[in-house]
Amino acid sequence: MTQENNSFRHQRAMVIDDSRIDRFVADRIIKRSFFAEEVLLMESAISALEYLQSLENGEDLPEVIFLDIRMPVMDGFGFLESYNSLPERVKRNCIIAMISSSADVNDHLRARSSQYVSCFMEKPLDKEKLDQYFVETAANS
Repeated sequence: MTQENNSFRHQRAMVIDDSRIDRFVADRIIKRSFFAEEVLLMESAISALEYLQSLENGEDLPEVIFLDIRMPVMDGFGFLESYNSLPERVKRNCIIAMISSSADVNDHLRARSSQYVSCFMEKPLDKEKLDQYFVETAANS
C-alpha cells in the first residue's frame, strides 16, 4: 500500500461526519492511500465551520473537505449554506466532496447542484474512490 516516493496528493483534508466509526475509517483510508498527510476530523458541521472561520490565514486550510449529508443539528446542506458566507480565501482553496450512504436520488442531485461540491462519493471511502476523485479533479483543473 505504498505510493511512489510516499508523496501525498494533498497536505490537509477535513472529514465532517457525526459517526465516529466513519471518521475513523476515512482517516485511515485517506492516510494509507497517501491522499492527505494530515486529516482534520470534525464531528459536526458547526465545529467545522468554527474551525474554518477561526483561521487567520490560508496555511491551515484543508485542501479537500469530505462532508457527510446526514448529521444532527446541522446537516451537510446546512453546512453548504453557511459555507457561502465564509471568506473567499476559504472557498477558493477548499474542494468539497459530499459523502453519504444515502440512496435518496434527491440528495445526490442536490449535492451535485451546489457550486461548492465538486463530487459525490458513497460511503465508505476507499482507495479506489479517492483515486477516481483525484483523477476527475486533476482532469477538470
